[in-house]
Amino acid sequence: MIVEPGELLAAIDSPDDLKKLSEDQLVQVSQELRQFIIDSVSIYGGHFGASLGVVELTVALHYVFNTPYDQLVWDVGHQAYGHKILTGRRNQFPTNRRYGGMSGFPKRKESEYDAFGVGHSSTSIGAALGMAVASEYKNEQDRQHIAVIGDGAMTAGMAFEALNHAGVAKSNLLVILNDNCMSIDPNVGALKEYLTDITTSRTYNKVRDELWNVLGKLSKFGPNPQQIARKVEQAMKATLLKQSNLFEALNFRYFGPVDGHDVQHLTTILRDLKSIPGPKILHCVTVKGKGYALAEKDQTLWHAPGLFDKITGEIHKKTYDSPQPPKYQDVFGHTIVELAEQNEKVMGVTPAMPSGCSLNIMMKAMPDRAFDVGIAEQHAVTFSAGLATQGLVPFCNIYSSFMQRAYDQVVHDVALQNLNVVFCLDRAGFAGADGPTHHGCYDIAFMRCVPNMVVSAPMNEQELRNLMYTAQQPDMGPFSIRYPRGEGVMPKWRTPFQKITVGTGRVVREGQGVAILSFGHIGNYAVKATAALAAEGIPAGHYDMRFAKPLDEAMLADVLSRYQAIVTVEDGCLQGGFGAAVLEFMVDHGHSVPVKRLGIPDRVVEHGSQDELYKECGFDATGIANAVRELTSRVVAKASVERFAL
Repeated sequence: MIVEPGELLAAIDSPDDLKKLSEDQLVQVSQELRQFIIDSVSIYGGHFGASLGVVELTVALHYVFNTPYDQLVWDVGHQAYGHKILTGRRNQFPTNRRYGGMSGFPKRKESEYDAFGVGHSSTSIGAALGMAVASEYKNEQDRQHIAVIGDGAMTAGMAFEALNHAGVAKSNLLVILNDNCMSIDPNVGALKEYLTDITTSRTYNKVRDELWNVLGKLSKFGPNPQQIARKVEQAMKATLLKQSNLFEALNFRYFGPVDGHDVQHLTTILRDLKSIPGPKILHCVTVKGKGYALAEKDQTLWHAPGLFDKITGEIHKKTYDSPQPPKYQDVFGHTIVELAEQNEKVMGVTPAMPSGCSLNIMMKAMPDRAFDVGIAEQHAVTFSAGLATQGLVPFCNIYSSFMQRAYDQVVHDVALQNLNVVFCLDRAGFAGADGPTHHGCYDIAFMRCVPNMVVSAPMNEQELRNLMYTAQQPDMGPFSIRYPRGEGVMPKWRTPFQKITVGTGRVVREGQGVAILSFGHIGNYAVKATAALAAEGIPAGHYDMRFAKPLDEAMLADVLSRYQAIVTVEDGCLQGGFGAAVLEFMVDHGHSVPVKRLGIPDRVVEHGSQDELYKECGFDATGIANAVRELTSRVVAKASVERFAL
């Protein structure tokens, strides 16, 4: 189905085309852009509410600034659909987040208008500041640098670190705070309360509006009206707000709050801000999902709703005739509540992803034992370590790719002190349409090298429950459990808890010739592969190792003594991963058999469905079976040569 743009939008293939319009036409352009996003996402899917909330801001930015020479950095990228459509990618938009198509996030190699690649939050201010300092060094005094960051992303330490630096660097930087009280879930923390104080202070806003009208006429009273304006403005802010302005204290000129949906007023403000040197912040108040009533009402649900009927708002969901397996995240969410009911020491922690990881189930059932700490992965880990020092057992649930942001805390604050923090790494392996910024490729390798750390992965829902049960037993230390995005394989998944002996695997299928050693959910593809091979008369064995550290050395030794070749399979990077651990064991213990390692190669793998990416990288069921066939041929050929030699 082709989505037709409106009359004005159809003629815009670049910001230069947008600049040909009058300011009065920007209202219509904004309406057409918002409708194009609604029409497209309802049919093709993708993130939704965030981009609707910044339509007017997007139009105003590209209308006022000289992009791509002026450098515009979007934080995270969920809000950048309008930006992509206005910068020559309207016709590509149906391929958004699809295999081989346009990325769902800004990407430097995709467009010169994407000044910085983003997928993880809170990087925009630091990146834009680096660009501003570089421009200053190169004497590009006319170049503008703009970072658009949400109030949720502003809760991360990285954002404050960049603000702190920018305040003393004094480079030409404009930070636009897109304040809608949301990230994916509702925003939390003291900063949210502070911004609410600013946006709801009727006295402050009334006096500010009157003051701006007066300051606009100051030029007739002297040659340096900005100095007068700044003194009056600072005095007013300090008097009328309960606290001094946080941003002013960091040497930023603060402007706002302003209506982020008044495109003409935004255009005027942005044009004025271009002439003010140094670091400045424009506080825009917006509504996530603006222009689509259901998205405004339930902003978490409509962050990325999937396909839906734009008229009725019905979200299309598959229907099944029989019970289906749950998502791994929901198994985690329900299981941690069960464990907490049995063990009063169990606590839950997540950095701003309670619905994404399903900790919201515990937050509802036990609000005093489950914590959303904001977009602050480093803090989440150290906060968990603090809980653990007091004898509690925190389950710290962080997406695998986000855990990369807290690696020092894992090592320094948890592992070195041998604290029982349970890291539940959701979205491990390929994350699907979110692409390389969200793929959880590296956690096996970076967790495996950390002292005291247990590195585990369940092959199904029952194994996830049992690993979680095991991890909170007495005398455990740091414990990592990784599992993928999406559904498991067991419709009847609520099984009784069983303690697993750490460092033990299990036999899935006995065989001969070639053995498959799998780690995690990807083992279910090995099950399909061995079934297909058995039908061909190739009796491959299959072993679910469960632990990459410590390895089941007894099982490995037995397998290596009985099979002539090995295939290792993991949904993680090959460098330093599970297969590498098997090779290390073989070298250390004098084993020598052919080994084929299957996993994520040493390159950036783009977005697509998980099955598409498994196939591309050669470890779907067909790829696993082909690897066994190849090794079987080598084993048979070697045996023939040896018999001939005899």
